[in-house]
Amino acid sequence: MSKKLVFAVFILVFACFIVFFTFKQQLDKPLNIKEAQLLTIEKGSSLNFLLNQLVSNRWIDNKFWIRNYVRVFPKTVVIKAGTYLIQPNSTSLTLLAQISSGIEHQFSITFIEGSTFKDWLVLLKQQPYLKQTLTNKSVAEIALILDLKHENPEGLFFPETYAYTANTKDISLLIRANQKMQQKMDTFWKTRMSGLPYESKYEALIMASIIEKETSYLPEQPLIASVFVNRLNKKMRLQTDPTIIYGLGDRYQGDITYAHKREKTAYNTYRISGLPPTPIAMPGLSSIKAALNPEQSDYFYFVSNGDKKGNHKFSKTLAEHNAAVQRYLKKIRSQ
Repeated sequence: MSKKLVFAVFILVFACFIVFFTFKQQLDKPLNIKEAQLLTIEKGSSLNFLLNQLVSNRWIDNKFWIRNYVRVFPKTVVIKAGTYLIQPNSTSLTLLAQISSGIEHQFSITFIEGSTFKDWLVLLKQQPYLKQTLTNKSVAEIALILDLKHENPEGLFFPETYAYTANTKDISLLIRANQKMQQKMDTFWKTRMSGLPYESKYEALIMASIIEKETSYLPEQPLIASVFVNRLNKKMRLQTDPTIIYGLGDRYQGDITYAHKREKTAYNTYRISGLPPTPIAMPGLSSIKAALNPEQSDYFYFVSNGDKKGNHKFSKTLAEHNAAVQRYLKKIRSQ
């Protein structure tokens, strides 16, 4: 081999090395973003469209390096539609790998225990990456779409955090939450305490929702459940304020008046016997467990202790209860 040929081969290898090194250096440079950013790629978008988007966003300075990298390694990059969360330490290569994986960013929405179906609809509307399909639909229409057995869907959805990708339909989250509530109720109904005054899982769900609204102090929920179970078994009215509040709807302004307690509505458990017709909120797991496996007690009454814990004073007789109420009122007045 002549010296000229050897030199030419050396120059070619060196040039290839320089080109490879330059490409790697450019593609390994961090994108021009200082915090995590969402990148949405529409269905049918081409590589050139994506690169124009990146340049327009000023995430990269030009298209040259990525475009030619893809020309050399076309099988390593597949543009998949979706919404991706791009981290500030991402490079052009990691961005391409993320898009090619098709693993979209997971958004999340949290429905809290004790919230109502009305609260859920408001929260769903506030999610910009959800596809809104329930706008201007009535509660009854939504129940029909979901193929629910009850016209009022209150209580039929399990409250927790749900993950979803961009453009997920709002209705699909309700379907998942409804299925999860059915699963939870099926599980705990099978292991329920014997002798409970419920004719169906739905009645147990109604009770769970009342327990949920009565206290946020979880250790007391089974004891509160025992009070309500004892009252139902004795054919006593439940006389629980949260049912009145639910029945008042928008008329409730923060105080329950004597007139409210005397008003006969389907949810006023001071005037009706037994359970109200539907749940009054979305009960969490703790209140469901309490409704189906309450503590055994001789209590028929309870009133708040007025402390920060939110616990209660339980009584067996009306006289004991009235005395506890007076102590509570005295404590409140002194604060």
